[in-house]
Amino acid sequence: MILVDQPLWPAHGRLWSHLVSDLSYEELHIFAEMLGAPRRAFDRDHYDIPEARFHSALWLGATLLPSRDLAARLRATGLRRPKHLSRPRP
Repeated sequence: MILVDQPLWPAHGRLWSHLVSDLSYEELHIFAEMLGAPRRAFDRDHYDIPEARFHSALWLGATLLPSRDLAARLRATGLRRPKHLSRPRP
């Protein structure tokens, strides 16, 4: 299932949402492509999508969840990739 939170995260002069899958990264990449999100918007385990694409994500079938619940779902499915595990080792 594709999940999205409200566009509440400020960066680069606009608000952003997080787009995740609780099934697989493959499902997430396919959905993001349909949404028109560039691959560079993928960050470890989610896509950052601008507020302008939020309603399109819902229209395409994403389920709206509060940010806290979205993160909990990612952790529960084992798809969460914390920052400290993403850093290259020295």
